Amino acid sequence: MLAAAERLFLQRGVGQVSVRAINAEAGLNPGAVHYHFGSRDGLVTALLGRELLPLWHDRLEAATRHPATTGPAQVRTLVTAVAEPFDELVRTERGQMLCRLLAQTMLAADRPLSSSPWAGTAPFEVVLGRAMPDLTVHEITDRWRLAFTALLETYGRPLAADAASAPVPPFPELPTVVAFLTAGLTAPRPDAG
Repeated sequence: MLAAAERLFLQRGVGQVSVRAINAEAGLNPGAVHYHFGSRDGLVTALLGRELLPLWHDRLEAATRHPATTGPAQVRTLVTAVAEPFDELVRTERGQMLCRLLAQTMLAADRPLSSSPWAGTAPFEVVLGRAMPDLTVHEITDRWRLAFTALLETYGRPLAADAASAPVPPFPELPTVVAFLTAGLTAPRPDAG
């Protein structure tokens, strides 16, 4: 079912694929998606977890297990570990579709994709808090949410412009993304003057 859903998402676009179409493409009965995944969202979560979480896992473990750097350098290491897979994914049509699906899912649901410790925000906020001890817990949470939303918006945008709109600009270079997000995450506290 996951392979069938992925094929259809690539062929038709993420928003144009029904549960009925996925079941038919997989050669299964009309209730198969609901039986195995509970809903279309459950199927999407399983697909994204299978395809994307492995891309981040080792990089994030290395960036957070024993950080070799502190302060802004540690934040840059974390941002790079999070942004690199996005940059790699958008180089292929399949990867762009997965980024789009991730963005739609995360921005609409505002919840983790799975029980993986890297699917939530806590690990990132812990690293950011250690690197930037002058920030409050609230500031850390807000900054990480803003940074990750920027990544989702940047890499999860539609694959192509429609005929009535302007052409879709290219994705930004990875060093630009890393520098921009690192600057935002390590900016002085607003009340610091």
